[in-house]
Amino acid sequence: MVGIIMGSQSDLPVMQQAADLLAQLEIPYELTVVSAHRTPERMFDYAKTAYERGLKVIIAGAGGAAHLPGMVASCTTLPVIGVPILSSNSIDGWDSVLSILQMPSGIPVATVALNGATNAGILAAKILAASDEELTAKLEIYQLSLKEKVLNSVDELTERFPNSFDKK
Repeated sequence: MVGIIMGSQSDLPVMQQAADLLAQLEIPYELTVVSAHRTPERMFDYAKTAYERGLKVIIAGAGGAAHLPGMVASCTTLPVIGVPILSSNSIDGWDSVLSILQMPSGIPVATVALNGATNAGILAAKILAASDEELTAKLEIYQLSLKEKVLNSVDELTERFPNSFDKK
């Protein structure tokens, strides 16, 4: 249901975050390497056949010049979520962020934070949940777990520092 692609296998530690989140929510996904610069024909084929293969959203991660998300978006009507990746050939990640963020009118790419593949997975899930009540319920549980995590840390701090603000 969700395609996760990256420009290089070296991007896997970041992109694995999206796969892990989707697996946690029981959302099917496929994951592969598709390079905009080294395998352009593979990229075009991937993007042009994504819908007929049953994909609903594509998460595309890339570092450096980071053309993969935008090029894929130009070849499909599916929503594309770009994950800028801080890579060895990157300039502090800003080149990747701006390459994905600054798309021309007509070719949108939703862009998450640098190395923000978990948020890409959450955004993909939210897109799918717009027409899936069961997934909406799973996302509500996920969001409640985030709240509980914060409140648990408040409790821990209050125990260590009695003068802490503990209003929940």
